[in-house]
Amino acid sequence: MIYQDTLQFAQNMDEQDALKGFRSEFLIPKHNGEDAVYLCGNSLGLQPKSAKKYIQDQLNAWEDNAVEGWFMGNEPWLKYHKALLAPLADILGAKQTEITVMNSLTVNLHLLMVSFYKPTGKRYKILMEAGAFPSDQYAVESQVRFHGYNPKDAVIEVAPRNGETTLRTEDILKQIKDNADDLALVMFSGINYYTGQFFDLEAIAKAGHAAGAIVGFDLAHAAGNVPLQLHNWGADFASWCSYKYINSGPGGISGIFVHEKHFGDTSLNRFAGWWGYRRDKQFLMAPGFEPENGAEGWNVSTSPIILMALHRASLDLFEKAGGIQALRAKSELLTGYLEYLINEVNKKYGEDVYSIITPTDKSRRGCQLSVVCKRDAKAIFNYLAQNGVIGDWREPDVIRLSPVPLYNSFVDVYKASESLFKAV
Repeated sequence: MIYQDTLQFAQNMDEQDALKGFRSEFLIPKHNGEDAVYLCGNSLGLQPKSAKKYIQDQLNAWEDNAVEGWFMGNEPWLKYHKALLAPLADILGAKQTEITVMNSLTVNLHLLMVSFYKPTGKRYKILMEAGAFPSDQYAVESQVRFHGYNPKDAVIEVAPRNGETTLRTEDILKQIKDNADDLALVMFSGINYYTGQFFDLEAIAKAGHAAGAIVGFDLAHAAGNVPLQLHNWGADFASWCSYKYINSGPGGISGIFVHEKHFGDTSLNRFAGWWGYRRDKQFLMAPGFEPENGAEGWNVSTSPIILMALHRASLDLFEKAGGIQALRAKSELLTGYLEYLINEVNKKYGEDVYSIITPTDKSRRGCQLSVVCKRDAKAIFNYLAQNGVIGDWREPDVIRLSPVPLYNSFVDVYKASESLFKAV
């Protein structure tokens, strides 16, 4: 694509966009009576207009059927989660039996590590990226402490080389190989929240398994953003949140992936609950936990139907848009255009006022660009906000901007670049 730094070019790109109609499916915040330029889907996705109806439908079912809503009506709640599995399977590259929808992200990571972090003898260490989101760091630290280890010894963090901001795949794989005798678990983010780097998850899974370790992924910034192939990559487990790129509301429900190769493994520990009990005997209320086959056997508590309704409102839009591959094609163009325009701003000033630390290789990033402001960083961020460009701030000098293909336009990106230019 040959980009141009003109409003006319951006308007022409929007006119040709096969997905342009989906912008009207979302509620966009206003600034001075006009649509704001919302580039913060990496933190919280926008509300689908249909969300209120999806919630109201379930409120009506509650009103009409009360407790019988679990078994009666157009969508009995006992099986409501089944409607979420097909679009999630496309987003995650998984079989439907390998997915279940439950809890929130860090809760799920803890539950999964109960099953898949099994330190024994010398093999007790966990390898992860340095600079992972703090919640992941805290979860891993507390898990190793729970098993009686010191995080300073038991947690191996892979950091960028001196003078670099992102990780090299060869360095990750080398660390896995060098610590092969000690590793119980490799747990990596799909996309690093700060830099926007999309890691080579297939290579990490292969290397982790070659080292004899279990491999799990936190897909908070990857799910709904980039195509994934969890089943084919052989990941052992994964979890994600739904409130970023999957637009399912603040604190929206999470989900887990467990590879089918583990379904018959009776040696796995798990914290059990009635909702994960085998469905054909669930209402016998018998003692002794027997898990449902598949990822649903990791469920603990009753499905929160209202949260699932919000989730479904967005997932139905993913399906209507043609799935993650269709969205990815537009995403690469949108983010590429933002990258081009930021570089054009630097050319106009004759210096690198802005530096993008997200990889330039489109296969190694998603929507997000992390932009370092070389001077007056917080003032520039404030200027953007005051002029209707909504991104988010990370200390000490990074602005994260994420054009999301379901609701952002090329004109949005052009307007953001204008504000970046004027801010300086």
